[in-house]
Amino acid sequence: MARLHVVAIAARLPAWAETACAEYARRMPKGYEVERLALKDESRLRAAMPKGARLIALDERGREFTTAQFAKLLQAPSAFVIGGAEGLSDATKRAAQITMRLSAMTLPHALAQLVLLEQLYRAATLLTGHPYHRA
Repeated sequence: MARLHVVAIAARLPAWAETACAEYARRMPKGYEVERLALKDESRLRAAMPKGARLIALDERGREFTTAQFAKLLQAPSAFVIGGAEGLSDATKRAAQITMRLSAMTLPHALAQLVLLEQLYRAATLLTGHPYHRA
């Protein structure tokens, strides 16, 4: 199955968020493993992008997805990119194949990573028939 990447720009997570994010990443079903990558600044993104992965930019003005729609994104190698305090540059958003949002509200970086990892886990369990997601 697809290889998934969560790329966080300029983010050092507090211990509580790191623990929770690592737990969701650890629990991912076989075939949906998540690699987490922290970059000091966005200028390193291009070099760090996994070959063949589509760029999915997270932005509060991006498209909303239902859980079932989001699950379909896991069928292809993808890198979900979360910006730093100033968000993502216009150039990165233009380069993205998809721009999506977790919420119409601005989220703190730690919470955005945690919500994204929980949603990745939820989507993967939906695709594998695990009872975690109840719709």
